[in-house]
Amino acid sequence: MKDDLHYMQIALQQAELAADADEVPVGAVLVLSGAQVFSAHNAPITQHDASAHAEMRVIRSACQAINNYRLNGSTLYVTLEPCCMCAGAIVHARIDRLVFAATDPKTGAVESLYQLLNDQRLNHQVEITSGLMSEASSTLLKQFFKARRSNRNKTEIK
Repeated sequence: MKDDLHYMQIALQQAELAADADEVPVGAVLVLSGAQVFSAHNAPITQHDASAHAEMRVIRSACQAINNYRLNGSTLYVTLEPCCMCAGAIVHARIDRLVFAATDPKTGAVESLYQLLNDQRLNHQVEITSGLMSEASSTLLKQFFKARRSNRNKTEIK
């Protein structure tokens, strides 16, 4: 649990970097076999890439670093519940464990809207821990969207 808190704090720092870049504040950290650590944040707007979610970016980085598309023995920490695309990548990469902070009732594919990682028909099962530092992640997301709405309203008034 101590390591989980440490890595989720790094993921939250990544989420803050995303917010600073005017991206939805989601961060991810992937720990491979307890030794190699990779981190990333959302960047679909700045990279002009719909697949540039924090999870996808950190999975790509880890796979490229080890020259393998399988990430056996890894744990992925994410500040927001993964979507369908990211959940699929988690399965295909053979990530052993997912730890995420806040649930996402609109697009969450792990617990909220869908439960893809619990589907026994899939050829890989992922251990799931949810809710770690969920309040901090939720607060960051709420502040981001509140500021975005406020800025949009200010530009509409002018």
